[in-house]
Amino acid sequence: MGKTELYSVYKSFLDCICLCLSRSSSEGRGKNEKAPDDGHLAYQNGDVLQERYEVISLLGEGTFGKVVRCVDHRRAGARVALKIIKNMEKYRQAAKLEINVLEKIKEKDPHNKHQCVQMLDWFDYHGHVCISMELLALSTFDFLKGNSFLPYCMDHIRQMGYQICLAVNFLHINKLTHTDLKPENILFVNSDYTITYNAEKKRDERKVKDTTVRLVDFGSATFDHEHHSTIISTRHYRAPEVILELGWSHPCDVWSIGCILFEYYEGFTLYQTHDNQEHLAMMERVRGPLPSTMICKTRKQKYFHRRRLDWNDNSKAGRYVKDHIKPLWRYRLSEAKEHHQFFDLLEKMLEYEPSKRLSLSSALRHPFFLPLRRGSKAWESTRNICR
Repeated sequence: MGKTELYSVYKSFLDCICLCLSRSSSEGRGKNEKAPDDGHLAYQNGDVLQERYEVISLLGEGTFGKVVRCVDHRRAGARVALKIIKNMEKYRQAAKLEINVLEKIKEKDPHNKHQCVQMLDWFDYHGHVCISMELLALSTFDFLKGNSFLPYCMDHIRQMGYQICLAVNFLHINKLTHTDLKPENILFVNSDYTITYNAEKKRDERKVKDTTVRLVDFGSATFDHEHHSTIISTRHYRAPEVILELGWSHPCDVWSIGCILFEYYEGFTLYQTHDNQEHLAMMERVRGPLPSTMICKTRKQKYFHRRRLDWNDNSKAGRYVKDHIKPLWRYRLSEAKEHHQFFDLLEKMLEYEPSKRLSLSSALRHPFFLPLRRGSKAWESTRNICR
């Protein structure tokens, strides 16, 4: 099985992993219900793997393995997440692709300064590839969902956005493209929150205490020199060059970040669709007509007629897009300066042409992030990298 196929089959499992890691489960289980002949490791809570990892509870289960909460007895009893891959060759090989990326990250960022999840250890346990990672809290999506999709406040968007740009810029500097950036793959280190009552809306509203986040899920991360799959990214965060099969590189991550930041600001997804033609129509509604250069180059001419998107505004789908999607700047919730700066950043991140799209080294210098830059150790580190 080729690497592209391995990424594809492993991807759904990785999505499950991120969701599993983003939930803390107090539910303990006794004897493992799965028989060893289905590929899963048979274990009981309390079992110790490698004379080190004591299994406490199941965090989650997917087609390709399980994630368990463990006590790491070689790290003073620290709690970790242990991914236990099925004892099947195709899954073992797929897991090792992610390990390769995680080892590169660890090599280049030994002190964990760039907001990427840390792999602590990996080993083969009777044919099961096991990956030990830091145990994180809720994903930024799950927190949003648990808060009735109330948008994050602007200060929190700024803090999280800066960290996301820092993490992904670090990947780009090291010749990696993440390819699957989304709110589910950005996890809080600690998702504890305060609650205030909104009398106007008659509901409790949560505000996270600590905005420190980690970027996770490197199962489809791709080095610059490796084969690039035709289709990447979760639909709603997919860049136009990917849909049009024009080839992709680091800029596709920037597009995804723009979509993520919009979602933090509004509380809903910018491009809520599952159809390529509709997706492109939504993009044109938000950002204007697609460039003729991209239309001429794409092999996907079925989406176009006479170098324009083949789309009927008066059809049922056309009316939906017209009624539910607005030009980007009309989503602005305030005339305050920071809101103008934020939408200027989004506009540059959601540039159609990859070659014209804002780089993350430039994004980190954008005026929207200015309040974080002065006196920030992270900013000083970024300045040194970007020089």
